[in-house]
Amino acid sequence: MTDLIQTDATINPGNSGGPLIYPNGEVIGINTVKISSAEGIGFAVPINIIKPIIEGFKNTGGFEEATIGIYAYDKQVIPYLSSNSTINFEKGIYVAQITKNGPADNTELKEADIITSIDNTALNTMNDLRQYIYTKKPNDEVILKVTRGKINKEIKLVLGKK
Repeated sequence: MTDLIQTDATINPGNSGGPLIYPNGEVIGINTVKISSAEGIGFAVPINIIKPIIEGFKNTGGFEEATIGIYAYDKQVIPYLSSNSTINFEKGIYVAQITKNGPADNTELKEADIITSIDNTALNTMNDLRQYIYTKKPNDEVILKVTRGKINKEIKLVLGKK
């Protein structure tokens, strides 16, 4: 996960998932994980990423997570995947793998595509994609703008249930 908030709040088994609160009482994140090799370093998911999930519970009593069915990487992660990497792009996220029998399987989306937007919402990080997908439901249709080499295309896709 990227764009996490680093915190020195104590996070132990059983209390992850609790709120990270500003001194004025404002919830700014959800405590998620601690670094076990260091003392007192933890991370929280920013509240803006969690808000659609909370809204789902508030409005319907539950939350069904939608998925495209891909493994993708931000531009900043690509150099760590391979030292000989020839993958180069300015904007978007790199599709590394398409989940077999997932929503993107048997569509026009291919591995090594760069997804630049979803429903005209620009994507530069996986958090951009997660935040948008959290506002959707399984069976919703989305339009991906994709770059494949020098070709740009739009791909319609029906989201699945994660």
